[in-house]
Amino acid sequence: MPFDPLLFLPDGMSPWLAVTLVAFSFLTSAITAVFALGGGIAMLAALGLALPPAVLIPFHGCIQLGSNVGRAVIQRVHIQWHLVLWFGVGTVIGSLVGGSIAVSLPDNLFRVLIAAFILYSVWGPQPRVSGRGPIADLAAGGIIGALGMVIGAIGPLVANFLRKLEDRRELIATHATLVGINNVAKIASFTIFGVVLAPYVPLIIAMVITGLLGTMVGTRMLDAMPEAQFRKIFKIVMTVLALEMLRQAAFG
Repeated sequence: MPFDPLLFLPDGMSPWLAVTLVAFSFLTSAITAVFALGGGIAMLAALGLALPPAVLIPFHGCIQLGSNVGRAVIQRVHIQWHLVLWFGVGTVIGSLVGGSIAVSLPDNLFRVLIAAFILYSVWGPQPRVSGRGPIADLAAGGIIGALGMVIGAIGPLVANFLRKLEDRRELIATHATLVGINNVAKIASFTIFGVVLAPYVPLIIAMVITGLLGTMVGTRMLDAMPEAQFRKIFKIVMTVLALEMLRQAAFG
């Protein structure tokens, strides 16, 4: 009996589109492993052209979960666990609350506010804060978790939360851990709300595997990049993402 790839794909999806998404998962994971962000939003944009809106954000959460877990495991010695605990608890609470009101929140307003926040965080005067404390970390996790239920990719927000970390390896490893926790909370919340992802499981598995490979390649690139160059590129990437959010808010 000849092999039929359509048996492993959701209804209406061509094999070429599936292959493109699998390859794109490798690329975006490599980008995120180097710059700590950017890949998640790029992946969300690509999936928006290929998937029905009802499954877009939870599907994206599954793919990013695989990528973030792989990145966190590979770079686990650099995870700052004191930032993970309270932020993670807040993320779970925020995801449940945000999911219950997601349908009533205007997307364009979110894009404008987030873009303004990112631009100020990158280019505005930054106060020197030695620490935030459990309550502030819990609140940050809750707010970002709630926003993630609507906007999907919360990488830039988490990156700004971690900007005080001086070592880029600590930033990227901790970023992967926090976003991974958000992915789990997001998937669980949408499952509670009745979203069914079973037809997409084979594609999700394939994209998670190539995402892990992309993380391994990107990690090698990270080790070879000078710190000063990383920080410059980091600012540029953050600015481009914020400007893209503003463009989407203005023109759709």
